[in-house]
Amino acid sequence: MQNELDKIAKDTNIFLQKFIKKQKKSELIVPMQYGLFSGGKKIRSKILVDIGFIFKINYKSLIIIGAAVECIHAYSLIHDDLPCMDNDTIRRGKPSTHIKFGESTAVLAGNSLLTMAFEILSHKDLKISEMTKINLINKISESSGHLGIAGGQYLDLSYEHKKVSKKKVIQMEIKKTGKLFSFCCAAPLILKKKSKKEIKRFENIGADIGLLFQLADDLIDHKGSMLVAGKKTGKDKKKGKATLISLLGYKNTVKYANNLILKINNKLIKYGLRTKKLSQSLNYILNRNK
Repeated sequence: MQNELDKIAKDTNIFLQKFIKKQKKSELIVPMQYGLFSGGKKIRSKILVDIGFIFKINYKSLIIIGAAVECIHAYSLIHDDLPCMDNDTIRRGKPSTHIKFGESTAVLAGNSLLTMAFEILSHKDLKISEMTKINLINKISESSGHLGIAGGQYLDLSYEHKKVSKKKVIQMEIKKTGKLFSFCCAAPLILKKKSKKEIKRFENIGADIGLLFQLADDLIDHKGSMLVAGKKTGKDKKKGKATLISLLGYKNTVKYANNLILKINNKLIKYGLRTKKLSQSLNYILNRNK
């Protein structure tokens, strides 16, 4: 599992480094690279490759799509860390982008990474039809804006120090984290030109995987160390964040997460042994805090 993660991370970074190298130089390239190449595990890209494996998608195409996903993810983290958002000074064990380069530069670097994702998906290096590229861009746009990451972050901030229902917390966490995982699960089916109904089914699987990832993140914040998290832990409680842990407690949240893995695996039973890699990834996501 770790070897596969390392390979995907390495291949994704190589593509991104080459892509950025071909860009015209600007003052924002350095802070963009700082936020992008900060040592993340590339779990979203791993899920994308796992689903791609089920449908026998070309690995190189998946790496290019994964590179776009990582740009979106990096943009969201740079913005999340800003003082007007979660005000985090440490990210992945080093100073956050706004600490290193200043707030305005961090905002602009984040914006530039967001738009670079669309540039990657529309680029000639991704050897798929133009219509398929448009469908991918449409889906990743939906996952990144007010219906996805941005909307989820808004709810996360607005729910602080408030009593929020379990349903609303789950909806917020699916928007904030799940939507990008939904894209990762839908993209291979878009490449295969599957029906809207089947694409939607895999988007829902992605939403569950994203929720699992967010639960694991919350569990790390609750009990994990800064070494594991790569950022300060115990923040959610201090900030009065609305999480499932605050509603269900630690043990019940772990139980909820394990049931979520069973639910995801059950939805994929018909694909047989081809889902083995994905099942391993799900267990890795939940147990990365141990």
